[in-house]
Amino acid sequence: MLEDLSISMVQSHIVWEDKENNLKHYEKLLRRVSGKTDIVVLPETFTTGFSMHVEQLADTMDGITIRAIKEWAKNYNFAIAGSFIAQEEDKFFNRSFFVTPDGQIYLYDKRHLFRMAGEDQCFSAGDKLAIVPYKGWNICLQVCYDLRFPVWSRNVKNKYDILIYVANWPVARKKVWKTLLQARAIENMAYVCGVNRVGEDGKGVVYQGNSMVISPKGDILADAGIRENIIRTCRLKYSDLEKLRTKFPVWMDVDVFELK
Repeated sequence: MLEDLSISMVQSHIVWEDKENNLKHYEKLLRRVSGKTDIVVLPETFTTGFSMHVEQLADTMDGITIRAIKEWAKNYNFAIAGSFIAQEEDKFFNRSFFVTPDGQIYLYDKRHLFRMAGEDQCFSAGDKLAIVPYKGWNICLQVCYDLRFPVWSRNVKNKYDILIYVANWPVARKKVWKTLLQARAIENMAYVCGVNRVGEDGKGVVYQGNSMVISPKGDILADAGIRENIIRTCRLKYSDLEKLRTKFPVWMDVDVFELK
């Protein structure tokens, strides 16, 4: 049987379009849990906020963002997940990352782009799921608006055990955030970790946090509430997940499909 896994949600504000200050700010927060957890999850676009000024703010895979994350993961001995504005040649992506202490990097480009903010006009959509193997667990990476599309995250034949959403999810739709996180956990029989930012961005959009870890039964295991600069750590038990999948094997009757 696999060992339990600790996952830490880092909920904080994001300085608007200020990569350098955000990197300094989040490094200070990460020091608090150095060597005390297995995975740390940061909000979506944690170095810039949810900005559409991609040409000015994008970073390459050998830029300061990934270099800093690799250094943090190594020095503090935990894996780190989050997202940033990435550039590949003339295209830009809202790119989720999962970086391990030994320097392995897994990437996922946001599939569903938030057209109401013009994200679809500035970014390119990803077309591949990312399932990350870590400490024997399988982890699926998703970003914010992806939460509204259950087909994209469907857990066919238990291909993953944890579903991570990083987000800049506005307070105006906080009920949707909470409801869908629980729904994704229940329908996929997996743990769900959703990490959201707090504060106000440069466009006047307000965020309230409510970062949460949800059990495969839909129970809230940890809730960061609306507090700023908080880290909540939760222990995930693989034995509980295995018992549920054995005792109540809904996953055996899941509809199989192909995405076009």
